[in-house]
Amino acid sequence: MDDYVVDLPPEYCQYHDAGCEFAQSCLNCHLPICVYDEPGGKQKLIKRRRAKEMAQLFTGEGKSIRELAQVFGVSTRTVQRALKVAFGDKKDKCEKQISI
Repeated sequence: MDDYVVDLPPEYCQYHDAGCEFAQSCLNCHLPICVYDEPGGKQKLIKRRRAKEMAQLFTGEGKSIRELAQVFGVSTRTVQRALKVAFGDKKDKCEKQISI
């Protein structure tokens, strides 16, 4: 009978907003959904950011697939998949450039 949870109003709770590696605090986070609330969210965010950086180096600095693979420590196929994700609808325009 003593196993019940009291749901106190926020003013009676001690909440320490420590944030995470993506934001200093949860209340000031720029992400629309917390990466820890979505299954695989942290990994998806990291991969999206890596893909975006690869695309910038590929288009802006003219790095090759092999160079990007060496820089990021991944296979050439991983770079190709990341560029495909990063370019999205622009895939047709860049498909010839992405092939090795």
